[in-house]
Formats: sequence, structure tokens, C-alpha cells
Amino acid sequence: MYNNNLYEPYQGFIRGNMFKNLYNQYGKIYEIKPINEQAELLTYIDMFDFACIDLSLYLDIYPNNQEIINLYNQIKNEKNNIVNKYETNYGPLMQNNNLNDNYWLWDNSPWPWEV
Repeated sequence: MYNNNLYEPYQGFIRGNMFKNLYNQYGKIYEIKPINEQAELLTYIDMFDFACIDLSLYLDIYPNNQEIINLYNQIKNEKNNIVNKYETNYGPLMQNNNLNDNYWLWDNSPWPWEV
């Protein structure tokens, strides 16, 4: 799935760079330890978002790199699956993701940062 030049999404996320050859450690790396399932899902969403952003920046320069395009699409799909799981269990993350057409779920507690 990931070539030797790339970190797995979690490793890239905690380092701030998906590309091993561009990584320059500027401080201590802290492992992220979610306190419950909701926090864990949010961590996965952040991790996959970071990976998509970093890969999209690479694709701005190398738009024909099919390997990175495929990886980007795979990570985007994984993120969408996690977002769906989160929203099914804990409510929408964004206003336009209201899951119920008959009831406004956006303002239900707890908010993601209140976990």
C-alpha cells in the first residue's frame, strides 16, 4: 500500500510529513492516545485529513503520479468510512452532514471537543 518513501498515515501525522525524505525532526514526537472510541475516531479523521492534504500538495507538483493518486483516493475513502462511522454513532461533524432529514442534529451535545 505505501511505498518505502512514505510513512503510514499515523506516522506521517505525528511527524507532520508523509514523505520520509522530506522529514526533518524538529522536536519530540508524541504518540496520540485517545481516551475513548469517539476520540479515537476523531484522531483517525485528523490523521487521514492530514495525509490527504500532504499528498494533494505533492500532486500539485507531480499531477501525473498515478501511485500517489491511487494512494490519495484510498486514504480519502478510508477517511470517508471513518467519518460515516463517527457520524452514525456521535452525530454530524459539519452542518451539511445532518444525518436525519426530519430532525436537526447539528446542535446535539456533546460537541467533538467536549469528549
